[in-house]
Amino acid sequence: SQDSRTGAPVSLHPQCLDFKPPFKPQEDLQFCAMYRNFGCCDSAKDQELMSKFYKIMDNFDNYGYANCAGYVQDLLCQECSPYAAHLFDAEDPSTPIRTLPGLCPDYCSQFWLKCRSTITLLSDDLQLAQAEPDQVHFCQHLELEDPDYCYPHLLSNEQLTQNLGHVLADPEGCLQLCLEEVANGLRNPLAMVHANDGTHRFFIAEQVGLVWTYLPDRSKLEKPFLNITKAVLTSPWEGDERGFLGLTFHPNYKYNGKLYVYYSVEIGFDERIRVSEFRVSPGDMNEVDHASERIILEVDEPASNHNGGMVMFADDGYLYIFTGDGGMAGDPFGKYGNAQNKSALLGKVLRINVDDNDRGPLYRIPSDNPFVHERGARPEVYAYGVRNMWRCSVDRGDPLTKEGKGRIFCGDVGQNKFEEIDIIEKGRNYGWRAKEGFSCYDKKLCANSSLDDVLPIYAYPHKMGKSVTGGYVYRGCEYPNLNGMYIFGDFMSGRMMNLQENKNTGQWNYHEICMGIGLTCAFPGLINNYYQYIISFAEDEAGELYFMSTGVPSATSPTGVVYKLVDPSRRAPPRQCHYDPLPVRVKSKLIKFRPKESEYQGTAVVTTTLPQTTTKPPRHTRRKNRRKKGKHRSESGLAPAAAPHSGAVRLAGDEQGRDDRGRVEIFVNGEWGTVCDDLWNMKNAAVVCRQLGFRFALKASKHSEFGEGKSLRILLDDVQCEGTEESLLDCQHTDIGIHNCAHYEDAGVICGNSDYVDA
Repeated sequence: SQDSRTGAPVSLHPQCLDFKPPFKPQEDLQFCAMYRNFGCCDSAKDQELMSKFYKIMDNFDNYGYANCAGYVQDLLCQECSPYAAHLFDAEDPSTPIRTLPGLCPDYCSQFWLKCRSTITLLSDDLQLAQAEPDQVHFCQHLELEDPDYCYPHLLSNEQLTQNLGHVLADPEGCLQLCLEEVANGLRNPLAMVHANDGTHRFFIAEQVGLVWTYLPDRSKLEKPFLNITKAVLTSPWEGDERGFLGLTFHPNYKYNGKLYVYYSVEIGFDERIRVSEFRVSPGDMNEVDHASERIILEVDEPASNHNGGMVMFADDGYLYIFTGDGGMAGDPFGKYGNAQNKSALLGKVLRINVDDNDRGPLYRIPSDNPFVHERGARPEVYAYGVRNMWRCSVDRGDPLTKEGKGRIFCGDVGQNKFEEIDIIEKGRNYGWRAKEGFSCYDKKLCANSSLDDVLPIYAYPHKMGKSVTGGYVYRGCEYPNLNGMYIFGDFMSGRMMNLQENKNTGQWNYHEICMGIGLTCAFPGLINNYYQYIISFAEDEAGELYFMSTGVPSATSPTGVVYKLVDPSRRAPPRQCHYDPLPVRVKSKLIKFRPKESEYQGTAVVTTTLPQTTTKPPRHTRRKNRRKKGKHRSESGLAPAAAPHSGAVRLAGDEQGRDDRGRVEIFVNGEWGTVCDDLWNMKNAAVVCRQLGFRFALKASKHSEFGEGKSLRILLDDVQCEGTEESLLDCQHTDIGIHNCAHYEDAGVICGNSDYVDA
């Protein structure tokens, strides 16, 4: 089956008349029973349609009833179809909804011949009434622009009915989800937490030391909740790991007003990580009492990286603190490194009791901490062998069975080969620096039989991503298909991933998550692109899942956005996930939320308008390196003299006509086109220059320095070369002609035979 407009294979896009995905009704449907397992009607709507049916059929005698009841029921119940929005031509909220569903011509003819007298009872559409006397005219009026969705043939269309209601996967097995933008303009947002106080506010922390309050309607309070920018140590350098790194609320925050933060400080010439306790202001529930700070713990940092940064409370009510190994490469501190040294607080999971600390010690050691009685070990240590855990979470457990409840998941950033996901258990050794992922890092330590380390539940190599960002097990209400999926990401590659436990084997199965292609995310308010650098994940008070990413990984760049994850294939029944937030007394001015997506739609070349022959998810122009494709080999053998070979390049656009510099244009499949990539680098440039006979690449030119090749198609995007390939087609790249950028990002090069640039 083909989409009549694009010639592309038809793809599932279940959508209801309220412009949301279908659901399984909580109560069985009596009238439209054919949609009781999955559709767009709950029992109230079902009863409403049944009343309408009897009102119409009261106009007929037994003969008319016998002839037409089936047709009338069919037509009314299409409002309950998982494809109701398509049947009623309502995918676009700005167009009027049809009063009768789109019918296939053969079915329409039969309906008209037997039951045309029901038409004016079913619909008050004047155009339909005018068309009613003429069968051809009437059935033409009910035809859909996209015939794949006409009733009843869509019921037997395997491409539409197969796996209906399940998360869609593209041909590579990548699960397709969508996003909803919920906050933007943030500077490296690295924590989003709720206070678990019934208000359903969320608090977003920026690396510079600011925390902002957001209300359930997504408006932001103008005055920050917390501002410790003067105390926080960070810098504008891209990739600086220091700063405000963690925030959590006490489980009894509603009653004691306490919260805990984790940040970098400079004391004299020393850098430290600091964990502090604050209280909320007694006069304003949306502002911290800045004078209330009490330093709970400080640890010296020997280097500026690997600062850890997670603080959170687990189900046991204790505060967990996740520290990095102290920085530099290979944990070079002492004989075995900080992470394996239980007398050091670095490279650890710490666990302390901060309850009832208003008088006496700021924290106490839980009596069941594993190393309380071990000589030389710090009693705060709960687990060790940690490199730099970046983002951990507590599993809420299955909504019904509570299975999995209380498990602590962490992403531990690797050294130079592997990234890993761990489940934290009391007293266990997580292997660093002896091991990185499943492999040996320090061979001598790794061979030590006393290591007794816990293996990760999953590890991935650096060709997939170079800095893991731990996530959450989805336990929200709104998207039942996602229940039990551990969703996480990678900061460098922008890859979104998930793990699902096989209950029989105990193994965790991996799937990549990509943004829905084609119509998959064509719901109002949903998008299918995001900024690359995935900094953190979050869970709101209701358990829905979010992540934060940015376009520029700098503490001062206001390109941070918060996105909510959405499953476009299924939702929970209406009203099942309803909650009433407690009122919030607001003393600050409110800033209304405006999605950034509407501003950058003009620059994002979204591939949904193209024939869907690719599995690459459309994304924002600045979102690069997400999917690693297999290498495409250039054609071998001699090309005809009249045409260049596929992969040939030329330079254009230098105003002085020099042949050693210009916009890169490539010949593929019989046409010339441009290379568009704002992450264009010297390795890519080296391939082009060597192909053109030059010894050196002197500059990888970006942002159309040599003009925009507007007369040509953009043929390559997301090019990633090692620098030794014969042509750009041998490098990793997206499919030919598929891109998410514009000509203002056309790439260029400056080449030379000596290693300096002649201006």
